[in-house]
Amino acid sequence: MKIEDAIQQKEFKDPYNKLVVNLLYTQSYLVTSQNSLFKPHEISPEQYNVLRILRGQNGVPTTVSSIQDRMLNKMSNASRLVEKLKNKGLVKRDECPNDRRQVDVMITEKGLELLSVLQTQVENGNKNFVHLSLEEVNQLNDLLDKMRG
Repeated sequence: MKIEDAIQQKEFKDPYNKLVVNLLYTQSYLVTSQNSLFKPHEISPEQYNVLRILRGQNGVPTTVSSIQDRMLNKMSNASRLVEKLKNKGLVKRDECPNDRRQVDVMITEKGLELLSVLQTQVENGNKNFVHLSLEEVNQLNDLLDKMRG
């Protein structure tokens, strides 16, 4: 669907304005689509992102600030997300032995199991949400990387 139809706007000021609106609209579309995958598991896309970051640590604890630095959405509150995941038993927090002001965070077995369950759903969902060929996907990835400079 063309962005003009999606937001019921006949024309844009210029192609750059159209691109920014198109990217924002598409981001919202993707978040809404992902929410439908995560909702039955009572987690948000941001919580899923934290779990993926922690799984990537391969059993090595990390700090909340390190998680924050690696978040896709830099406006996310990593401390709050970690606390919610802790309350669900998906991560554990321990005082850092070197610096009592820091907290070490690790994914739990339950968190790893949830990611395992979600992995196929997310991979299939990504293919269903993105109506592009593999060649187009690679081209768009290159263009988005270039756009961010």
